[in-house]
Amino acid sequence: MKTTLHKFALSLERGLDRFQRQQKRSRVIEAYAGYATPTALVARGRVLTSLRKQNPAVDASWLTNLREMISLFLTDEVADVTVRTGETETTSDEEGYFTLSLPRETATGWVPLPVRIEGFEDETQCFVLVPSPEAKFMIISDIDDTVLETGAYSLTRNLWTSMTGNILNRRVYGDAVRLLRDLSEEGRNPVYYVSSSPWNLYSFLTRIFARNDLTRGPMFLRDLGLSEDKFITAGHGSHKGASIQTILEANPTLPALLMGDTGQKDAKIYADVIEAFPDRVKAVILRETNDGSDAVDKSEMLRIRNAGVEVFHGPQMPPSRDVARLLTSET
Repeated sequence: MKTTLHKFALSLERGLDRFQRQQKRSRVIEAYAGYATPTALVARGRVLTSLRKQNPAVDASWLTNLREMISLFLTDEVADVTVRTGETETTSDEEGYFTLSLPRETATGWVPLPVRIEGFEDETQCFVLVPSPEAKFMIISDIDDTVLETGAYSLTRNLWTSMTGNILNRRVYGDAVRLLRDLSEEGRNPVYYVSSSPWNLYSFLTRIFARNDLTRGPMFLRDLGLSEDKFITAGHGSHKGASIQTILEANPTLPALLMGDTGQKDAKIYADVIEAFPDRVKAVILRETNDGSDAVDKSEMLRIRNAGVEVFHGPQMPPSRDVARLLTSET
């Protein structure tokens, strides 16, 4: 049944894509914050026919917000388009996504890379985060119910909160804002975000982050598209685990703090990461959702501690001084 549904959905999507390509000739890049490896700058983005823009209002009805949120998923992506920066080029995939990798230079901080679509003169700045050589550690944080209240532990609540709110009324946890601000030390220590939210919400999330002064960092979101070998996307756990692996490998000299919550079983995901990358993670923070920690969470937290990694857990984030002391200790 799943195979049949996959084939039908893929055929339907390709038919719509062909129709949209015939109807529209515009091309635009939606730029995502990129990251650096020891040898490369990795720029990321997506080629679309247009960008979806939202005009939120404080007193907007839930129905208005719902319509605007749905519009973010009605993207017209463009495949097989050549995208370049300087002498480096690549081709957008079936869902319009592209990744450009070019040699790393000496600049640090947020490095702008001018990216353009072949045949178009307009350039889009794709910013890449290059950690400072003075960085002591890095923070890898979940988003939903860790820094942004979502209710991801309940599908019904998650959908309602995510689809009927806007950037003006979504709640960001103040303790997470303060902790990330203190730990990042004005950008010296890089922050990365991993989430099962789709890339369609990238601009929505970045606007929420900016409005609430959440520390800026590259996001690793999830592709909800279709392809020959994929129906919708990889699972929540495998996506998060793979994203954290990418970040750890991109920053081989930096110890890591993993931040998450108990609502989506982050304890197990983080325990698996710690097992696969011994001595890379120095601490884990888990915000306890309304349901608290169940037996599985407690078992996985014990597994993390048995690996020699400290776990902070509770409904509130721990004091930043306690976390920083642990992250900068030699043992």
